[in-house]
Amino acid sequence: MILARSYGTGDPRTLVVPGLGATAGEARVPASGLPGTRTVLTLPSHADNTDAPPGYWHYATLARDVAAVLGGTRQAVGVSLGAAALCALVAADPTALDRLVLLLPGALSKPRPAPSAALVLAMADAADADDRAGLRALVAPTVPPGTGSYVDDRTTALLRLGPALRAVATEVPVPDPAALADVRAQVLVVAATGDPVHPAEVAEEAANAFPRAELVRYDSPAPLVTHRRELRARLSGFLGRPD
Repeated sequence: MILARSYGTGDPRTLVVPGLGATAGEARVPASGLPGTRTVLTLPSHADNTDAPPGYWHYATLARDVAAVLGGTRQAVGVSLGAAALCALVAADPTALDRLVLLLPGALSKPRPAPSAALVLAMADAADADDRAGLRALVAPTVPPGTGSYVDDRTTALLRLGPALRAVATEVPVPDPAALADVRAQVLVVAATGDPVHPAEVAEEAANAFPRAELVRYDSPAPLVTHRRELRARLSGFLGRPD
Protein backbone atom coordinates (compact mmCIF):
# COMPACT_ATOMS: atom_id res chain seq x y z
CA MET A 1 0.00 0.00 0.00
CA ILE A 2 2.86 2.40 0.88
CA LEU A 3 5.93 2.51 -1.36
CA ALA A 4 9.33 3.11 0.22
CA ARG A 5 12.46 4.29 -1.60
CA SER A 6 15.81 4.66 0.10
CA TYR A 7 18.63 7.10 -0.67
CA GLY A 8 22.13 7.20 0.77
CA THR A 9 23.78 4.56 2.93
CA GLY A 10 24.64 3.75 6.51
CA ASP A 11 23.51 5.26 9.78
CA PRO A 12 21.57 7.14 10.91
CA ARG A 13 18.46 5.82 9.20
CA THR A 14 15.57 8.27 8.81
CA LEU A 15 12.03 7.71 7.55
CA VAL A 16 10.37 10.60 5.69
CA VAL A 17 6.55 10.72 5.53
CA PRO A 18 5.40 13.43 3.08
CA GLY A 19 2.34 15.62 3.15
CA LEU A 20 -0.93 15.11 1.35
CA GLY A 21 -0.60 15.75 -2.38
CA ALA A 22 3.19 15.89 -2.29
CA THR A 23 4.73 15.40 -5.71
CA ALA A 24 7.64 12.97 -6.03
CA GLY A 25 10.14 15.83 -5.92
CA GLU A 26 8.42 17.58 -3.03
CA ALA A 27 8.38 14.37 -0.99
CA ARG A 28 12.18 14.21 -1.16
CA VAL A 29 12.77 17.80 -0.02
CA PRO A 30 12.93 17.07 3.76
CA ALA A 31 15.35 14.19 3.08
CA SER A 32 17.78 16.34 1.09
CA GLY A 33 21.07 16.76 2.88
CA LEU A 34 20.28 14.44 5.78
CA PRO A 35 23.12 12.14 6.84
CA GLY A 36 22.95 8.37 6.44
CA THR A 37 20.06 6.51 4.82
CA ARG A 38 16.82 8.33 4.04
CA THR A 39 13.73 6.29 3.23
CA VAL A 40 11.04 8.40 1.57
CA LEU A 41 7.49 7.05 1.49
CA THR A 42 4.99 7.39 -1.35
CA LEU A 43 1.48 7.23 0.04
CA PRO A 44 -1.45 5.66 -1.83
CA SER A 45 -2.93 7.85 -4.59
CA HIS A 46 0.39 9.72 -4.87
CA ALA A 47 2.93 9.83 -7.72
CA ASP A 48 3.37 6.31 -9.13
CA ASN A 49 1.54 4.51 -6.32
CA THR A 50 -1.89 2.93 -6.86
CA ASP A 51 -5.08 4.62 -5.68
CA ALA A 52 -6.14 4.14 -2.08
CA PRO A 53 -9.08 1.80 -1.52
CA PRO A 54 -12.39 3.31 -0.39
CA GLY A 55 -12.36 4.28 3.27
CA TYR A 56 -8.57 4.30 3.53
CA TRP A 57 -8.00 7.84 4.70
CA HIS A 58 -7.95 7.70 8.49
CA TYR A 59 -5.01 8.70 10.67
CA ALA A 60 -5.05 5.35 12.49
CA THR A 61 -4.79 3.53 9.15
CA LEU A 62 -1.90 5.71 8.03
CA ALA A 63 -0.12 5.25 11.37
CA ARG A 64 -0.47 1.48 11.09
CA ASP A 65 0.90 1.42 7.55
CA VAL A 66 3.80 3.75 8.39
CA ALA A 67 4.67 1.63 11.42
CA ALA A 68 4.77 -1.44 9.18
CA VAL A 69 7.60 0.05 7.09
CA LEU A 70 9.72 1.43 9.94
CA GLY A 71 11.81 -1.72 9.94
CA GLY A 72 13.85 -0.74 12.97
CA THR A 73 14.35 2.89 11.88
CA ARG A 74 14.42 5.01 15.02
CA GLN A 75 13.93 8.52 13.66
CA ALA A 76 11.41 10.08 11.31
CA VAL A 77 10.33 13.30 9.61
CA GLY A 78 6.68 14.00 8.88
CA VAL A 79 5.27 16.86 6.81
CA SER A 80 1.66 17.97 7.39
CA LEU A 81 -0.33 14.75 6.91
CA GLY A 82 2.89 12.83 7.53
CA ALA A 83 3.38 14.68 10.81
CA ALA A 84 -0.15 13.77 11.87
CA ALA A 85 0.38 10.11 10.98
CA LEU A 86 3.60 10.02 13.02
CA CYS A 87 1.86 11.64 15.99
CA ALA A 88 -0.81 8.93 15.83
CA LEU A 89 1.93 6.30 15.55
CA VAL A 90 3.82 7.37 18.67
CA ALA A 91 0.57 7.92 20.59
CA ALA A 92 -0.12 4.22 20.00
CA ASP A 93 3.51 3.15 20.59
CA PRO A 94 5.43 5.75 22.67
CA THR A 95 8.71 3.84 22.31
CA ALA A 96 8.65 3.58 18.49
CA LEU A 97 11.07 6.45 17.78
CA ASP A 98 14.05 8.21 19.35
CA ARG A 99 13.87 11.40 17.26
CA LEU A 100 10.91 12.94 15.50
CA VAL A 101 10.54 16.02 13.30
CA LEU A 102 7.06 17.45 12.75
CA LEU A 103 7.04 19.89 9.85
CA LEU A 104 3.93 22.07 9.55
CA PRO A 105 1.42 19.91 11.45
CA GLY A 106 -2.16 20.80 10.48
CA ALA A 107 -4.06 19.13 13.32
CA LEU A 108 -3.38 17.28 16.56
CA SER A 109 -6.03 16.81 19.24
CA LYS A 110 -8.77 18.94 17.69
CA PRO A 111 -10.18 19.29 14.18
CA ARG A 112 -8.50 21.86 12.00
CA PRO A 113 -9.39 25.48 12.81
CA ALA A 114 -12.46 26.58 10.85
CA PRO A 115 -10.67 28.67 8.17
CA SER A 116 -8.18 25.88 7.47
CA ALA A 117 -10.91 23.22 7.37
CA ALA A 118 -13.04 25.33 5.03
CA LEU A 119 -10.14 25.73 2.59
CA VAL A 120 -9.35 22.01 2.62
CA LEU A 121 -13.01 21.09 2.14
CA ALA A 122 -13.24 23.49 -0.80
CA MET A 123 -10.24 21.72 -2.32
CA ALA A 124 -11.99 18.39 -1.74
CA ASP A 125 -15.12 19.62 -3.52
CA ALA A 126 -13.07 20.79 -6.50
CA ALA A 127 -11.11 17.53 -6.64
CA ASP A 128 -14.27 15.40 -6.44
CA ALA A 129 -15.80 17.47 -9.26
CA ASP A 130 -12.60 17.13 -11.34
CA ASP A 131 -12.56 20.93 -11.44
CA ARG A 132 -8.92 21.59 -12.23
CA ALA A 133 -9.35 25.35 -12.66
CA GLY A 134 -11.24 25.69 -9.38
CA LEU A 135 -8.72 23.57 -7.51
CA ARG A 136 -5.80 25.47 -8.99
CA ALA A 137 -7.35 28.75 -7.84
CA LEU A 138 -7.45 27.39 -4.29
CA VAL A 139 -3.90 26.00 -4.39
CA ALA A 140 -2.22 29.06 -5.91
CA PRO A 141 -2.58 31.43 -2.90
CA THR A 142 -0.95 28.83 -0.62
CA VAL A 143 2.23 28.72 -2.73
CA PRO A 144 4.94 31.41 -2.70
CA PRO A 145 5.74 33.07 -6.04
CA GLY A 146 8.62 31.91 -8.15
CA THR A 147 8.09 28.17 -7.70
CA GLY A 148 7.77 27.36 -11.39
CA SER A 149 5.28 24.63 -12.24
CA TYR A 150 4.61 23.73 -8.62
CA VAL A 151 1.02 25.03 -8.56
CA ASP A 152 0.09 22.95 -11.59
CA ASP A 153 1.95 19.88 -10.31
CA ARG A 154 0.26 20.09 -6.92
CA THR A 155 -3.15 20.63 -8.51
CA THR A 156 -2.66 17.48 -10.58
CA ALA A 157 -1.68 15.55 -7.47
CA LEU A 158 -4.67 16.75 -5.44
CA LEU A 159 -7.16 15.82 -8.15
CA ARG A 160 -6.66 12.18 -7.04
CA LEU A 161 -7.19 13.03 -3.39
CA GLY A 162 -10.72 14.31 -2.85
CA PRO A 163 -11.56 11.67 -0.18
CA ALA A 164 -8.26 12.29 1.59
CA LEU A 165 -8.78 16.06 1.65
CA ARG A 166 -12.26 15.56 3.06
CA ALA A 167 -10.95 13.28 5.79
CA VAL A 168 -8.08 15.50 6.95
CA ALA A 169 -10.37 18.53 7.06
CA THR A 170 -12.38 16.99 9.89
CA GLU A 171 -10.50 14.10 11.52
CA VAL A 172 -8.27 14.26 14.60
CA PRO A 173 -4.88 12.50 14.68
CA VAL A 174 -4.57 12.15 18.48
CA PRO A 175 -7.94 12.55 20.25
CA ASP A 176 -6.28 12.37 23.69
CA PRO A 177 -3.01 14.34 23.72
CA ALA A 178 -2.22 12.83 27.13
CA ALA A 179 -1.18 9.75 25.15
CA LEU A 180 1.87 11.74 24.00
CA ALA A 181 3.09 12.35 27.55
CA ASP A 182 4.84 8.96 27.57
CA VAL A 183 6.77 9.60 24.35
CA ARG A 184 10.47 9.82 25.20
CA ALA A 185 11.65 10.79 21.73
CA GLN A 186 13.28 14.16 21.19
CA VAL A 187 10.89 16.13 19.01
CA LEU A 188 11.50 19.12 16.74
CA VAL A 189 8.34 20.97 15.67
CA VAL A 190 8.54 23.45 12.79
CA ALA A 191 5.85 26.11 12.44
CA ALA A 192 5.09 28.51 9.60
CA THR A 193 3.69 32.03 9.86
CA GLY A 194 0.66 32.84 7.74
CA ASP A 195 0.12 29.37 6.26
CA PRO A 196 -3.68 28.99 5.91
CA VAL A 197 -3.47 25.17 5.82
CA HIS A 198 -1.01 24.73 8.71
CA PRO A 199 -1.88 27.21 11.49
CA ALA A 200 0.99 27.99 13.84
CA GLU A 201 -1.18 27.28 16.88
CA VAL A 202 -1.31 23.61 15.91
CA ALA A 203 2.49 23.43 15.95
CA GLU A 204 2.46 25.12 19.35
CA GLU A 205 -0.02 22.56 20.66
CA ALA A 206 2.16 19.73 19.37
CA ALA A 207 5.29 21.16 20.98
CA ASN A 208 3.47 21.46 24.30
CA ALA A 209 2.14 17.90 24.11
CA PHE A 210 5.53 16.16 23.97
CA PRO A 211 7.78 16.07 27.07
CA ARG A 212 11.00 16.63 25.06
CA ALA A 213 10.02 19.03 22.28
CA GLU A 214 11.49 22.15 20.73
CA LEU A 215 9.43 24.57 18.62
CA VAL A 216 10.97 26.55 15.78
CA ARG A 217 8.99 29.25 13.97
CA TYR A 218 9.77 30.61 10.51
CA ASP A 219 8.41 33.96 9.38
CA SER A 220 7.13 32.50 6.13
CA PRO A 221 4.01 30.64 4.99
CA ALA A 222 6.22 28.10 3.16
CA PRO A 223 9.55 27.62 4.98
CA LEU A 224 10.33 24.43 3.04
CA VAL A 225 10.64 26.73 0.01
CA THR A 226 11.77 30.08 1.38
CA HIS A 227 14.09 28.79 4.14
CA ARG A 228 15.16 25.51 2.58
CA ARG A 229 18.90 25.86 3.28
CA GLU A 230 18.43 26.97 6.88
CA LEU A 231 15.86 24.28 7.53
CA ARG A 232 18.05 21.60 5.93
CA ALA A 233 20.92 22.52 8.25
CA ARG A 234 18.65 22.41 11.30
CA LEU A 235 17.23 19.01 10.38
CA SER A 236 20.66 17.60 9.59
CA GLY A 237 21.97 18.75 12.95
CA PHE A 238 18.98 17.42 14.85
CA LEU A 239 18.83 14.04 13.10
CA GLY A 240 22.56 13.52 12.74
CA ARG A 241 23.70 14.01 16.32
CA PRO A 242 23.75 11.21 18.93
CA ASP A 243 21.55 11.23 22.02
